Amino acid sequence: MTDPRPKVVHLTTTDMSLDWLLAPQLLAFADAGYDVVGMSAAGPHVAHLEQLGIRHVAVPSLTRSPGVLADLRAMRELHRLLRRERPQVLHTHNPKPGVLGRIVGRLAGVPVVVNTQHGLYAQPTDRLRRRLPVYTAERVAAAFGHHELVQSPEDVTTLTQTLRVPTRKVTLLGNGIDLSRFDGDRAHRERVRAEWGIGPEQVLVGVVGRLVREKGIDEIVAAADVLRRADASVAIVVIGPAEPDKRDGLTADALARATKAGIHFVGRRDDMPACYAAIDVFLTATHREGFPRAAMEAAASGLPIVATDIRGCRQVVHHEHTGLLVPVRDAAALAAAVARLVAQPAERARFGAAAYEKARKEFAQQRVIDITLATYGEQLTRRGLRAPRR
Repeated sequence: MTDPRPKVVHLTTTDMSLDWLLAPQLLAFADAGYDVVGMSAAGPHVAHLEQLGIRHVAVPSLTRSPGVLADLRAMRELHRLLRRERPQVLHTHNPKPGVLGRIVGRLAGVPVVVNTQHGLYAQPTDRLRRRLPVYTAERVAAAFGHHELVQSPEDVTTLTQTLRVPTRKVTLLGNGIDLSRFDGDRAHRERVRAEWGIGPEQVLVGVVGRLVREKGIDEIVAAADVLRRADASVAIVVIGPAEPDKRDGLTADALARATKAGIHFVGRRDDMPACYAAIDVFLTATHREGFPRAAMEAAASGLPIVATDIRGCRQVVHHEHTGLLVPVRDAAALAAAVARLVAQPAERARFGAAAYEKARKEFAQQRVIDITLATYGEQLTRRGLRAPRR
């Protein structure tokens, strides 16, 4: 018997994105009446996705590695899989699946192709040699897609004014998290700090992210060295997986130097609400973001934030109200901002309370789910197809 539910395929590079970033949305789409399928290169997260009831289809050739031949193989494989699955909606994510998927989706005859722009891989401040290939690929791909859901208002401006994507094809999506998981509960604070060897008198600065240089690890190490010499009460912990295979991944030597500078690396954690409860100041020195999830989680946990003054971070941090914004790649400014909050507990409390309120007003994932479902419904209806009743 044919499943009467419209099928929507979400395409990402890795299964980690489907699991960690999209799973709550995928479950919500299934609850709304869609047959939801995740499609990516297979990995350790497939088992959890299938436990959640999300069927996964592997695309082995779809990797982060650059190369024309690899991309052509991925396009051919993706075309075959889409012809087999015959979804009514293809929803693409991440730079490579976003470009290849929109093109192949239309060529494979998928009725509706939607892309979420998590953050253009080039920004207006980048050099032309970086912007030109990215902007060209995005403009071509946008011509194949039916609609663009864009997380950052700054990227909306770039798409519609610089790349001339029709405004009718672009919707500001924002980003959201499950606020009920990050409610500022401090019950686990002492347990986690003891596990990390952090004393009750120390001010703990927390960093969350992959161990790659794009996340500003070099600047954090330099700032940590300054802070450690100036104030022994400051401790810095970095939560996140190592990615030694990435081109800018931290090597063992780099990790050793960072540890010598006083940084604690605790690896990947699956208890992030408890980790945020242990932290006093959240820090991100990232060079590029779309709309940073970890910073939203920190805000929802009631933490003051120090972040780089870039697209995405500007949407999460209200400077001098919920935290402090500093120039990108500026270790001295990073250290000064952290030192200011370390020295002023009252300001930490004020910024944290304001961050908590901002998160409640702006970062609820239900808004993202509602906009996405409305986009599916509108695009399906335009093509004479049935959308589930909401």
